[in-house]
Amino acid sequence: MVTEGLKPHISIKRKKRKSGFLARMRTKSGRKIIARRRKKGRKRLAP
Repeated sequence: MVTEGLKPHISIKRKKRKSGFLARMRTKSGRKIIARRRKKGRKRLAP
């Protein structure tokens, strides 16, 4: 039996700063991502 290795955990604060909603809205490409996810009907626009 092969055991799965530990996954590297990123802190919630770092995750939000890097890929949160406000981080997305700061850049032009980020706003395009949000718009694309809205159009698709995603419940969560940013992780």
